[in-house]
Amino acid sequence: MKPDILQLGPQLDRINNAIAQCFTVHRYWEATDKQALLNDLSDRLRFIVTTHKYGPDAAIIQALPKLELVASFGAGMDGIDLDAAQAAGVIVTNTPNVLNDCVAELTLGLMVALTRNIVQGDAYTRAGRWASDGPMPLQQELTGCTVGILGLGRIGKEIARRCQAFRMHVVYHGRNRQPDEIFPYYANLEDMARDSDWLIVVAPSNSETRHLVNSRVLTALGSDGYLVSVGRGATVDEAALVAALRDKKLRGAALDVFEEEPHPHKALLAMKNVILSPHTGSATFRTRNAMADIVVENLHAHLRGRPLISRAV
Repeated sequence: MKPDILQLGPQLDRINNAIAQCFTVHRYWEATDKQALLNDLSDRLRFIVTTHKYGPDAAIIQALPKLELVASFGAGMDGIDLDAAQAAGVIVTNTPNVLNDCVAELTLGLMVALTRNIVQGDAYTRAGRWASDGPMPLQQELTGCTVGILGLGRIGKEIARRCQAFRMHVVYHGRNRQPDEIFPYYANLEDMARDSDWLIVVAPSNSETRHLVNSRVLTALGSDGYLVSVGRGATVDEAALVAALRDKKLRGAALDVFEEEPHPHKALLAMKNVILSPHTGSATFRTRNAMADIVVENLHAHLRGRPLISRAV
């Protein structure tokens, strides 16, 4: 008999097809009576497959006393109650590293698009304004600028390397200095923002980082500064960002993540000095397939008593 697995939300077909071969799959989000499903599985359910936004929360974990492993698709785990999992002795895995290059690539793309007005230039050309109005106004460039990275983790380091290729000066802020890193460290985020032309936010989402980028940080970044957010939306106070852009206290922003996805702050939608991306940092065929494979490999490894690929908790 196949072991049971609880799937909390939709997944890629690559995952769906793989787990269907080895598990009896219970699709939680489609259940009419979710509590009844949990009650039915409580005496035998050992596995959950999920993404950060679907949980599980403490209530689901506590309802499944036989639960052993939560296999999550994605690097972030902010929607999973990690404390409850740890207290219950439940292992949590994620899919780090394979998305580092992909997210870094998008980050630099957003930076180039924002500073060189690529989106506006496309519209300008298509509308015939190049012929009727002449060349577009001069633009900014990345070369020689200072970029402050908030969160020099795996993805942050890849962003830093690419910024160096653009001949930018890299500095960083985090909870602690990383002694093996060559980049200058700032213990204070506002100080780093004040000394930077660009602020890239790639920090995880938790109670400590919520609205870490607030009005004070944006004011320190200044009227010639740019913000790029590719980590988690809650790290940036969107209302404060809107105010800074509206009052010209910030030159521009590019966002791939938002506080209330999939709904950016409405004021951002009308701002021409903002580029909005629908959380596509890791959204390529190659990377998503690699992430899916890690989810399945972790499940198979635990099922067979082998070492896990990427244990997080």
